[in-house]
Amino acid sequence: MKMTELMKQTKAYNADHKDMPNHLQVKAKTLCWEYNQTRPDEGEKRASILKELFGTYHPLTFIEPSFRCDYGFNIHTNGLTIINYNCVILDTSPVHIGADAFIAPGVCIACAGHAIDPEQRAQGISTSKPITIEEKVWIGANATICGGVTIGAGSIIGAGSVVVKDIPPGVIAAGNPCRVLREITEEDKLSPQDWMH
Repeated sequence: MKMTELMKQTKAYNADHKDMPNHLQVKAKTLCWEYNQTRPDEGEKRASILKELFGTYHPLTFIEPSFRCDYGFNIHTNGLTIINYNCVILDTSPVHIGADAFIAPGVCIACAGHAIDPEQRAQGISTSKPITIEEKVWIGANATICGGVTIGAGSIIGAGSVVVKDIPPGVIAAGNPCRVLREITEEDKLSPQDWMH
């Protein structure tokens, strides 16, 4: 099986880099560079670049430069997606981002890993696992989402967290490693008088 086919699967795999599609990585880096040079008022140009870069691009995807990814074809947005400054997505496996996702500055979403055994690691043996961010998730600033993780719908990941295990829906989770702190309840809703008008 070709490496690009392995990379699109939803299970872990090892890669020795001999069949890695380096030309696709060059394309992704070039498109990211072009995106990061756009002016704030060039919304159509930004959309055009993301449409070419991503595997699935939803027109309500908004990303503030600087943005970087490994391949792009493994990134899938499925509705309103707001990604703030300095996000990195290492998409060696599929990354699915649900509708109404808010991703704060400095977030790293990393499917890619390396062999634990030092000899294998020195030989370039790598690992990769997919990441799923379900709908209505908010990821706080400078959080890291590691390969193989699913973040459940409506959950919040606190700033600076390192997510190494699945997070259930409807909770606030934070820390290193990230742990569930509590459920989100009706009491968390802001009252209209608390809003700025």
